[in-house]
Amino acid sequence: MTGISDFTSAATTSHTSPEGHLPLAGLKVVDLTLARAGPTAVRHLADWGADVIRVEQPLAPAGSPAMEDVVGRERGSDYQNLHRNKRSLRLNLKNPDGLAVLMDLVKNADVVIENMRPMVKHRLGIAYEDLSRINPRLIYGSISGFGQTGPYRDRPGFDHIAQGMTGLMSVTGIPGGGPLRTGIAVGDLTAGNMLALNIMMALYERERTGRGRWVHTSLMESLLFMLDFQATRWLVDKEVPRSVGNEHPTAIPTDVFPTLDGHVTMSAPTSRMWPKLCEVIDKPHWAHKSEWSTRDGRSANRVEIHARIAEVTRTKPAHYWIERLNAVGVTCGPIYTMDQVFADEQVKVLGMAAPVEHPVLGKMHLLASPLNFDGVPRRIRRATPDGGTDAGRILRELGYSEEKISELSRNGVC
Repeated sequence: MTGISDFTSAATTSHTSPEGHLPLAGLKVVDLTLARAGPTAVRHLADWGADVIRVEQPLAPAGSPAMEDVVGRERGSDYQNLHRNKRSLRLNLKNPDGLAVLMDLVKNADVVIENMRPMVKHRLGIAYEDLSRINPRLIYGSISGFGQTGPYRDRPGFDHIAQGMTGLMSVTGIPGGGPLRTGIAVGDLTAGNMLALNIMMALYERERTGRGRWVHTSLMESLLFMLDFQATRWLVDKEVPRSVGNEHPTAIPTDVFPTLDGHVTMSAPTSRMWPKLCEVIDKPHWAHKSEWSTRDGRSANRVEIHARIAEVTRTKPAHYWIERLNAVGVTCGPIYTMDQVFADEQVKVLGMAAPVEHPVLGKMHLLASPLNFDGVPRRIRRATPDGGTDAGRILRELGYSEEKISELSRNGVC
């Protein structure tokens, strides 16, 4: 394991704090998360100025298999993107001395975030009731796979499983092609985003009450919420939604259409857009066909409508339809590969590829926060540190002596 002495130079370097102008400056966060859902929540707070201390597991003893997060290697792209703007401390929470260090961190923290299975945090003695006793103002945020109560509470929860159990896979894919997961970890990401919102609500409430609160969500709850109109089609209408591929289940026409040089995605389902689409593709009479003039009529005739539109769109290149249709207020866009996404002029203007300098990896670009505060520059202040990089500095801030820090290192606590 890397010793504390190896961190001396990093620890004596002043922690970057041009954060005073950021909205979450002064907020102290202890990050106990792993994988993707929890770190997604923490990233929102870190990106906007919170002082986040990431508490990581100790390194595996020599000769034993290396511990690796499910998001990959410490210096890999995914890990770097998830854990930027944080400081790092390794702690053995199974050691009483390591647990004592965590409690010292918690005493002056505003927020603790974890995504352990419920039984794990209780076994370690770091559940909300444990930590709130030493800090009644603490906001404690949790993400689990299936919720903090119920028969599945202690099951391990992965995005892939949540996509299946919430019905998302059943409405994704080509009709007849079987269930299909989405191309991103949408359950993890949604749970993380929801927990960040939940934490900010709890912090606002604390301004009035002076007391903290346990706030939590799960992959199952968050992803079910994202099923939105598909879920309510069952809850209200008792209709079981099915997969419709690139089409929209209720808004017609919406689909991917062929062009002379590729494809475009297009949607013109409203009473305003549909006639305009008909004009642009030189089929104005379609807008007046009685069986196609209403939303329900177009839904009933979706197969024919989409086929007829495709006959026209395949005669011109993609840019022709994108320009002509958007000019009259009909939504139409290209289908990019990831390299094309970041070459697009609008993406460049939005600054979604944010530069950062890593001490070993050099200059790289990571995905910027999608949030905007007018007048506040959106940037990544600090690259993701190697595990334990900031141990010395953090322990000194807690008032630990050099002798105590060395002792903790020798004993494999941090």
